[in-house]
Amino acid sequence: MKQRIYALAVAGVILTGTAAWAGADASAPAAATHLPPGIAWQQGDVAAAFARAKAENKPLFLYWGAVWCPPCNQVKATIFNQDAFIKRTALFVPVYLDGDTENAQKWGEQFKVRGYPTMILFKPDGTEITRLPGEVDATRYMQVLSLGLNAAHPVKDTLAAGLKPGARLDQAQWSMLADYSWDTDGALQVPGDNLPAALQTLAQHAAANHAPGPATRLEFKAVAAAASGKPQGQVDKARALPAVSRVLTDGKLARSNFDLVVAYPTDISRYLTQPGTPARAQLTKAWDKALVTLGADQSISTTDRLTAVDGRVALARLDQPENKPLPPALLAAVRSQVAAADKATTNGYERQSVISAAGDALTDAGLVTESDALLKAELKRSPAPYYFMSGLAHNARLRGDKAAALGWYEQAYNTAEGPATRLRWGVSYLNGIIDLAPQDEARIQAVSGKVLGELAQTSSAFYGSNRAALQRWALHLSKWNQGGAHDAAFKQVVARFEGVCGKLQAADPQKATCEGLIKAASSGAA
Repeated sequence: MKQRIYALAVAGVILTGTAAWAGADASAPAAATHLPPGIAWQQGDVAAAFARAKAENKPLFLYWGAVWCPPCNQVKATIFNQDAFIKRTALFVPVYLDGDTENAQKWGEQFKVRGYPTMILFKPDGTEITRLPGEVDATRYMQVLSLGLNAAHPVKDTLAAGLKPGARLDQAQWSMLADYSWDTDGALQVPGDNLPAALQTLAQHAAANHAPGPATRLEFKAVAAAASGKPQGQVDKARALPAVSRVLTDGKLARSNFDLVVAYPTDISRYLTQPGTPARAQLTKAWDKALVTLGADQSISTTDRLTAVDGRVALARLDQPENKPLPPALLAAVRSQVAAADKATTNGYERQSVISAAGDALTDAGLVTESDALLKAELKRSPAPYYFMSGLAHNARLRGDKAAALGWYEQAYNTAEGPATRLRWGVSYLNGIIDLAPQDEARIQAVSGKVLGELAQTSSAFYGSNRAALQRWALHLSKWNQGGAHDAAFKQVVARFEGVCGKLQAADPQKATCEGLIKAASSGAA
C-alpha cells in the first residue's frame, strides 16, 4: 500500500525551516514552505545552480518536492536532517526546487519529473548520474548517494550494459540499478510496457554475476512494476512467485526490502496468484506475517509501520465480500498503531507523512469517523491543511455525503497557497462538483471562472504537473457534457478557457497545449 494522494498539487514559497516543523512542538502552524536547517540549499535559480556546479566542478543534487507531499516530508524527517547527509552536502551543490517557484513546472518537464519527491544527482557538466529513492531508510539512502557520487558512468550507461547478455558489472553498479528510483524515472527511456521485463532481465543477469542482493531487489521491483499496472508490462510469474515468497519468509530479506513489502501486498498477490487457490492462501499468509514483523520493527519509520498495518487490512479484504467485517484483533491493531503514532510524532515534517498514513489506515479499515477525527485535529497543526481537507472530502464521499464532500473540496481550494497548488486544488474541486453535483451548472461556471482567472496569471501554466491536472479536468468536462447535456454552461466555460489561450503568444509552445485541452474537453459535445 502506498500513501493515498488525494489531489496532485504543489504548494508554498521557499523559506528556511521553522520550529513548528523541525522542532518538538508541532501544534503551532508554520509559515509556508520549509526545509530542515543545516543545509545551504540553492533555491529558485536552477540555471545559476548548474553554472555554480560547473564552475566549482561539483556534482549537483536536485530535490523536487512539495510542502503538502507526505513522502517529501518523510524524506525531510528521516534523511535531510541526518548529520551524515548534512555533512555530505559539502561535496555537491544542493538545489531545492518547489513546484510553485517561477518556471518550476517548466524545469520539472525538462527533467522529466514524474512524481514527488524526485531527487536527481548530476555531474558538474549537467549529465544525469542517477535518481535516488525516497522510500528507503537513511542508511540505504546514504549508500545509494555514495554510489552515485563515486560512479564512473551514469546509470543510463550502466543499464544498457546490464541488459546485455552475459553482463559483467561490479557490485556497486548492480546496487545502483537495484536502488534506482524507477518510480520517478524519466531519463532512462525504457519503454513503459518493457520496464517489468527489463527489470527481471537485470535480476537474472545480476544473479548470474554473483550479486544476490541486487538480484533479489530487482526481481521484486520487476513484479511490482507489472502488478501495479503503471506502466503495463509482464514478467515471468514462474520466476517471480518463488522470489517474492523467499523475501517474505526471510526476515533479513524482508527488512532489506521493506519499502517494497509494505507497498505492494495486494497488487502482487493478485498478479501472481488466483483467488481460492493454495498459492494465494500461502502467499497472503506469508505476506501478513512479514507485515506484522515490519509493523513492530522500530528501526523503520513510523509511516512505514503504519503502511504495514494498512497492508494487513488490504490483505484481509482481498477476495472477501465488501461488507465482511475485519477481524477484531486487526481493528485493534490499527487503532493501537494509529494512536501510538499520533502521540509519539512531534516533528512537524514527519507528522505530515504519519497522519496521512494513519488516516489512510483508519479509512481503509472502515473506521471513517475515527479517520475524520484524526484529520480534523491535524488541520490546525499543518501548514498544508488543504491536503487533509481533501482526505476529509474522500471520507465524506465514502459515506455518501455529497454536500460534506463538496464543502471540504471548497475549503481545500480556498485554503491552498501558491499558484500551481491553487490550480491543482481548484481542478480537484471542479472535478468533485462534476462528479457529485453535475446539475449545479452555476457553481461549475463560477468556480471554473475563478480557476481560469488564476490560471491566466500562472507562470508555466501548461507545463508539467499543471498540464496533467488540466488534462484531468478536460476529461471530466468532456464526460460532463457528453451529448451536449450541459451545452450552454459548457460553452461559457470553454469561452473563458479560449480567452486564456488567446493571451498566449503564437510562438509559445503553451498555446498549442492550451488549445489542445479545449479540443479534448469539447470531444464530448453533441
